[in-house]
Amino acid sequence: MSYLASNERYSTMKYNRVGKSGLVLPAISLGLWHNFGGTDTYENGRAMVRYAFDHGITHFDLANNYGPPPGSAEENFGQMLKQDLHPYRDELIISSKAGYRMWPGPYGEWGSRKYLIASLDQSLTRMGLDYVDIFYSHRFDPNTPLEETMQALDHIVRSGKALYVGISSYNAEQTKQASAILKQLGTPCLIHQPSYSMLNRWIENGLQDVLDEEGMGSIAFCPLQQGLLTNKYLVGVPEGSRASRSENLKNQAISDKTLDQVRRLNDVAAARGQSLAQMSLSWVLRGGRVTSALIGASKVSQIEENLQILGQADFSSEELASIDAILKD
Repeated sequence: MSYLASNERYSTMKYNRVGKSGLVLPAISLGLWHNFGGTDTYENGRAMVRYAFDHGITHFDLANNYGPPPGSAEENFGQMLKQDLHPYRDELIISSKAGYRMWPGPYGEWGSRKYLIASLDQSLTRMGLDYVDIFYSHRFDPNTPLEETMQALDHIVRSGKALYVGISSYNAEQTKQASAILKQLGTPCLIHQPSYSMLNRWIENGLQDVLDEEGMGSIAFCPLQQGLLTNKYLVGVPEGSRASRSENLKNQAISDKTLDQVRRLNDVAAARGQSLAQMSLSWVLRGGRVTSALIGASKVSQIEENLQILGQADFSSEELASIDAILKD
């Protein structure tokens, strides 16, 4: 039986304007970084994408290297578009990125014009699309002139392969320079995608001010700190969790001090009537400075839980002070 989207899909989602542009994004967007690749269960990913769209999540975020193997998340999403979402293409915001290693040799990563344009062409082929809505420079390239990277993004928009462009993980000064170049070229930088969570607040040290000044939106990735800000780690690091397998999390994040902070944050969430994951998303969206929180998921029930935060992004001054005190320790 063919898929028919819910008639109620826009009844509960909140949509936020992206900086000073004409575009809006859902407060919650779905990222396909994990659990949508060639080694994952296709029908589980398909169920999550359909559930997300049925509940107003119109933005699906990908990158050339998402998988594993690299490229397979885009291939799978392309199949989901063909099977289910093709009739709704004009209701979707589909994004992709290039910056990290995608193929061997000197032209398979970073920010050169050759790599960015070739990578997007490959992404469009994998997804069966004529264009993406947003295309990002996935990371700043210290060895390529910023003008070259931004000129490539400008060309991509003018060639019709993307409607908007953005940058990811650029610091405040790099963002200001990139925005100035794109404005001069006539293709404004729409959005920045930084990592941001209660445990990772680097964007508050200047980047958010630059985004406000430049009229850019922001979409926060890893708002749950790769699962650390969920109930999964309240009694330690469970076997089989991402932290037990990820050297990055094991080496940097999972200390006794961090786990104690997570438990204390969970107490604040419980007093608000939220799970820790729900409060973490609400916190990222507090005050309206972040356009959208980019969630990952391994099952439909996680998306369902995360969507329950809509309308719960307000915090009392006492709650914010409690959270800051926990994190300051």
